[in-house]
Amino acid sequence: MKTSLIILAAGKGTRMNSELPKVLHPIAGDAMLIHAMAAGATLAPEHTVVVAGHGADAVTKAAQEFEEAATVVVQTEQLGTAHAVDQAKDALAGFEGTAIVLYGDTPFVSPETLEDMMSASEGADVVVLGFEAADPGRYGRLIMDGLSLERIVEFKDASEAELKVTLCNSGVIACKSELLFDLIAAVGNDNASGEYYLTDIISLARARGLSATAVTCPEAETLGVNSRAQLAEAEAAFQARARALLMDNGVTLQGPETVFLARDTFIGRDTLVEPHVVFGPGVTVESGAHIRAFSHLEGCHVSRGATVGPYARLRPGAELQENTRVGNFVEIKNAVIAEGAKVNHLSYVGDAFVGAKANIGAGTITCNYDGVMKHHTHIGANTFIGSNTMLVAPVHIGDGAMTGSGSVITSDVEPDALALARAPQVEKPGMARKLMDILKAKKAKKQRSS
Repeated sequence: MKTSLIILAAGKGTRMNSELPKVLHPIAGDAMLIHAMAAGATLAPEHTVVVAGHGADAVTKAAQEFEEAATVVVQTEQLGTAHAVDQAKDALAGFEGTAIVLYGDTPFVSPETLEDMMSASEGADVVVLGFEAADPGRYGRLIMDGLSLERIVEFKDASEAELKVTLCNSGVIACKSELLFDLIAAVGNDNASGEYYLTDIISLARARGLSATAVTCPEAETLGVNSRAQLAEAEAAFQARARALLMDNGVTLQGPETVFLARDTFIGRDTLVEPHVVFGPGVTVESGAHIRAFSHLEGCHVSRGATVGPYARLRPGAELQENTRVGNFVEIKNAVIAEGAKVNHLSYVGDAFVGAKANIGAGTITCNYDGVMKHHTHIGANTFIGSNTMLVAPVHIGDGAMTGSGSVITSDVEPDALALARAPQVEKPGMARKLMDILKAKKAKKQRSS
């Protein structure tokens, strides 16, 4: 079935008290908008249209970084949800299929729920996503007659009897694209808010003898975010679900409430994650790895049997092959650590390749940046890099080579060679005591003069 997405993302989000457009505030490392786009992407839509308003340039950038082909249209006036959806009309001209309306500030509608809506749309002209609310509050109510949805009543316009209904409107709607825009053209604004409500298309459809129905989902999927407090609630809800899913899939979290995950985090079973670990976007950890406490990972791949941390940082482009060890206070960026290699402590490895079973001593730094360009360091298999070695890139260390502790390596090192690059040690007898006496005298003189 042909599908297109219309994602409403024009709200300023006044209650967020922020210059950042509301839909760009992050949950689990990604903007709320991206969560909505990712869920919709599982339907393989022919078109994705994002309706922006406040901060349209920033919204466009975020949307098209996630989906290059996404179309962004701008709602210059905030005249209601029907008016917002209508901004997508030209972008979907000629599209013959079902359009699903999603919301950039409602990030948790699941792919399974969207599939249910698409299935329901095969037997109904309009499908609305509803939920049974524990506290209906100010939600719009879905007025049903059996399986038939008769109308949606906004809270401000509801009668006392209608306010007792607990089946509430999420705002998500599926409808044939051409019909959707035809119904919107008939929507008026004679209501308490003076706005053009998308929900009015249900009554209009029913008046034409068309069918409407509702699909339900858990209330948690419909959580909308309008304030910082609700953003924190949404983050907590995401993390709780993601942690539970990992543990159900065979991952050990020693302190689940202290581990933070991104939207796309993947961790294989029998991996052990110690407390206080943060996974940023783009992390894959294979089965049987060990992520130790207080580590931070983003944009990286950790293979089977690898150990990371404690207090390690893996930055984008870090690739740890099987049975590698990256220890405490080590930072890896845009580098491959080959099978069995060790970078155990106090080192920075960036823009580099570290060969199989190499051993990188404490305090080693790949000096990869000259202030303008990044340069590559190649460290061969079975090498031993002595503690406190500076590897000034570009440089190539051959297989089986060694560097002496405290060396500054600026030239390539042949395989199996020992490279030493230290300034000669100079010793001046008695000079330490003389120097201290001079310094103490200067300090005393300064104190007297003040």
